[in-house]
Amino acid sequence: MKKLTTPESGSLAGQTASRNRFGQYTRTRAIPVNPNSAAQGTVRARLACNSAAWRALTSAQRAGWADLGLSLVRTDSLGQSYNLQGNQAYASVNNVRLAQGLIPVSDAPAVATPVALQTVTPTIGVAAFSIAYTATPLGAATYLFIYASPQRSAGRNYESDFRLIKVSAAAQASPLVALTEYTAKFGVPVVGNKIFLRLVTSTLGFESGAFNTSAIVA
Repeated sequence: MKKLTTPESGSLAGQTASRNRFGQYTRTRAIPVNPNSAAQGTVRARLACNSAAWRALTSAQRAGWADLGLSLVRTDSLGQSYNLQGNQAYASVNNVRLAQGLIPVSDAPAVATPVALQTVTPTIGVAAFSIAYTATPLGAATYLFIYASPQRSAGRNYESDFRLIKVSAAAQASPLVALTEYTAKFGVPVVGNKIFLRLVTSTLGFESGAFNTSAIVA
């Protein structure tokens, strides 16, 4: 139920408060789905590994990550901006590095600012799933993360369920093909369905803003 009230997020008893593009709303609380997939297990293992490694850092190293966290801004579910704590900055950078196939770092690095994609042109069919983009190739030590949605109705214009399907090689040239990875995650694309994409570049554990787009399977 949509309502005008003080911005809220979270659950209390049997109610959950949140917001979408239409405003604040309250709904009946639902138990989150826990599929225990291989991808989910990988992410959980990374978080556990980084949490254990954080406890082994020196005080000076933790202070360095706390300083870095003040430079990293995120937005919560209510649209409010906040800075990361030291352990959050450590996990954020090293989770991305692990996804890139890089070794985690113990000392806080200097902030890197990846260049976001300028244009994206997806071509998706039953036997094709390629993404052309500029600028190309990506910069040195820069990777492309492709997040995709399940297949949706062609009339849908909003998506919130994005899952990582592929990470490119460093300095990858356009186009990037991801048919095998998408099919393994969501099945063969069906003609007439819409697939939403979110593309993020990453350099040394730091991520760019997302480029969001979609394509109808042809």
